[in-house]
Amino acid sequence: MYPEIEPLETGMLDVGDGQHIYWEVSGNRNGKPVVFLHGGPGAGTSPSHRRLFDPERYRIVLFDQRGCGFSIPHASEPKADLSANTTWHLVADMERLRGHLSIDRWQVFGGSWGSALGLAYAQTHPERVTELVLRGIFTLRRQELDWFYEGGASAVFPDLWEEFLAPVAPADRAHLIEAYGRLLADPNPEVYEPAAIAWSRWESSTITLLPHAETIARFTAPEYAAAFARIENHYFRHGGWWAEGQLIRDASRLRDIPTVIVQGRYDMCTPVMTAWDLHRAWPEAEFTIVDDAGHAYDEPGILDALITATDRFAEDSQGDSPSDANESE
Repeated sequence: MYPEIEPLETGMLDVGDGQHIYWEVSGNRNGKPVVFLHGGPGAGTSPSHRRLFDPERYRIVLFDQRGCGFSIPHASEPKADLSANTTWHLVADMERLRGHLSIDRWQVFGGSWGSALGLAYAQTHPERVTELVLRGIFTLRRQELDWFYEGGASAVFPDLWEEFLAPVAPADRAHLIEAYGRLLADPNPEVYEPAAIAWSRWESSTITLLPHAETIARFTAPEYAAAFARIENHYFRHGGWWAEGQLIRDASRLRDIPTVIVQGRYDMCTPVMTAWDLHRAWPEAEFTIVDDAGHAYDEPGILDALITATDRFAEDSQGDSPSDANESE
């Protein structure tokens, strides 16, 4: 990755509904705009995400989606109201942030849930997207959710699956996403906290090809876990608020946008089947399967493919007019 950098500016943007989202800009103020979309939903951004882009050539925009990271109100609060936290609220937030930063068009970079949000945003506002870089493709289809949260992946991780099942009463295990929804909505911390930690431990233990203790520790910290699990579960119970298969069905809207799709062969969280289905629906996009990687963006082969893509798009845009590659300030 590129060296560590600090933000040039940060802020809290009022996006309505009582929500304020944290945003930051780093890199080159006059560089090529790119917006990074974090995963989860509910995972928040981290300083390492700035390092995916050449700071001399990119104006790097990170933001924490509603309810997580530094955004407020935080979904870890026992009475957190998620009714105004949907995909389409987030798409509108991106447009509000783009306007706030006086950016005409930007590259959209997203992995895991960020790939779903990136697809939803680009299909809604294709005229605002210069390129797409997508990783660990996830579109919230029923088969994707069933694989990871209803028992499919337990064939690979039976030991970890037992820990995921533990908070749920045996009689409630027929529909685990719904059962977890009830546990996570309980105001009693003795109920929701163990459930949130178990949900977050399951995901953080399986997103890398080999277990990563620091990742698991970060995900299972109680405040982080509560927000992460609640937001994810909320989105999954509602199928992302789009029709089944919609993001793949409407991929044809994006054929004129230069795109790189990167997928780990041994991704247990968002299996390659979804990236393959997107590739078949959208053959114009450049598609790479990394044979020795799981889900996480910082696994070596995935990281190499992502930075190669962002470097190339920065190079390709050098001849663009300021209105395409940059916005006057």
